[in-house]
Formats: sequence, structure tokens, C-alpha cells
Amino acid sequence: MKEITLGILASLFFAVTFILNRSMELSGGSWLWSSSLRYIFMVPFLLIIVMYRRNLKQMWKEMLSNPIPWILWSFVGFVLFYAPITFAAAFGPGWLVAGTWPLTIVAGVLLGPLFYKTVESNSGPSKVRQQIPIQALFISFFILIGVVLIQWQHAQSLTFEMVIASTFPVLVAAFCYPLGNRKMMEICGGKLDTFQRVFGMTLASLPFWLLLAGIGYVQVGPPSTEQITQSFIVAISSGVIATTLFFIATDRVRDNQEKLAAVEATQSTQVIFVIVGEVLLLATPLPSTLATIGLFIVMFGMLLHSFSSKKGEKSNISVKKETFS
Repeated sequence: MKEITLGILASLFFAVTFILNRSMELSGGSWLWSSSLRYIFMVPFLLIIVMYRRNLKQMWKEMLSNPIPWILWSFVGFVLFYAPITFAAAFGPGWLVAGTWPLTIVAGVLLGPLFYKTVESNSGPSKVRQQIPIQALFISFFILIGVVLIQWQHAQSLTFEMVIASTFPVLVAAFCYPLGNRKMMEICGGKLDTFQRVFGMTLASLPFWLLLAGIGYVQVGPPSTEQITQSFIVAISSGVIATTLFFIATDRVRDNQEKLAAVEATQSTQVIFVIVGEVLLLATPLPSTLATIGLFIVMFGMLLHSFSSKKGEKSNISVKKETFS
């Protein structure tokens, strides 16, 4: 399934966020600047891409026709996602934040009933509430077991305060990110491409980022050159490349809850990339035997998601053939 490959590739670039956010905190940088600079830096790059594709006018038209939902769900999907992530980095190591983030795969599955799908019937098309894909939910929980095993070797050194301060914000982000993304897909209804949607959401959330930057300036002064540089890297890697790849993948399967759950589950692979990155860049110890077992469980869970999605796709094709025969 190509969408799963895109999701895993996005996770690779997303992993940069967890490593560099922690690095910025350890060097004295404020989370207020880490969060706001990423989205401020994203604006010119996305503007160039959308203008090059000659899609700017259409994007503005869509945003101005429905401004409140754009602002609301961009705030949920971007601000309530990334601000808590950077805040958590101030209280816990990158591996802990990255290890908590896979909760979003379960959150995404549980959000299904908040959305509707169009079903054709004898009386015409009608909207019915989406169901929670039980099989996808079980597979997602299976992946979480692997994530817990990966983190177990580190958990012994954590204090209760550190766990609360670094995991509760991530829990909030884990629900807000897929919720904001799915709501914006629903609002756009396929009328905008991924670059337009990401750029529109970035612009709609920009006032909140400028506000956080202003608070950061008052509290700690301007950001250091090192923090500006690292935030710039995060903006390109996670903000532009990873977000675009992930949104492309989810947009392709937005009408299929099982496939959507499979794509969102690819975010669990970020833990693997963060561990590898910390071993190579920060000279951290290699994972323990228990953590290695957890890595294999995560990878096996992703294979199960991929197999389940393909099986569901074949079943749908068979049903359609029977219907038209």
C-alpha cells in the first residue's frame, strides 16, 4: 500500500522534531520559540510552492468562504498539536515524547464516529456515521505494546512529575492532530490539494504562533542563533516535507477508516527513527533485548495493518462487482 510507505517516510522526517526539540531545550532554548519558529519558517516555503503550482487564488477563495472552521480546526490540528509537543520536550527526553506519541494511532481510530461517509441507496445518497474499525483498533493496541517495550528500559529512571509533564501534553496532541487533519479534509472536500491545505492551515494558525513568539520574546528575549538554525531544519523536515507527505497519504484514504487507521499507525515508526538518530548522533546506548523485541512488534504490527488494508480493499471490490452483476 503506497500510502503506508508515504506515512513511514513522513515519520522519518517527523523524527527530526523530537531529537532537535530536546536538543534546543537542553541548550537553553524556550519551547515558545521552538514551536512558533517552525510554523513561521514554513510560510515562505509553502507560499512559493503554492504560487508555483498556480493554486494560491483558489486556496484564498476556499478559506474566505469558510473562515471560522479554517481557523478553528487549524488551531486544533496545528497549535494544539505542536505547542504541547514542544512543551513536553522541556520536561522529558526525546525518546519519552516520541514513545508517547504513538497513542495517536489509537486516538485516530477512536475518532471515527465523529465523521460521516456518503452511502448510495435506492432512495439516493445519504450520510451515515463512520464506525470504529475493530480490527484496526486491535492492531493499533498491538503496536502500542511494542512501543511500551521499547520505552521500558528508560522508564526506570523517570520521576512521576517527569512522566506527567512530558506525557499528558503529548496525549492532548495525539488526539488533536488527527482530529484537525480529518476535519480539514472534510471541510475541503477534495477541492484543494495537499500543499494548499497545509499552507492554508499554516496561515490560519499563524496569529497564534505570532502570539506565542511575542510571549517568548517578553519572557526570555530573542531566540539564539542555534535555536533559529535548528527550528529552520525542523520547519523544512517536519513542517514542509513530513506534514505534506503525511497529509497526502491520509487524503488518499480519507473515505476508508481502516486504511486511514493504517496510515496513521505509521507514526509509531517515529520511535524507531528517534532511537536510531540518538544512537548515531548523540551516542546513546543501543536498545536492550526487550526494546529490540518491541521494535520487531512495531514492524510486525505495521505489516498487519498493511495486510488488513489490502484485504479490506479486495473485499470492497468483490462487493461492488456483486452489486453491479
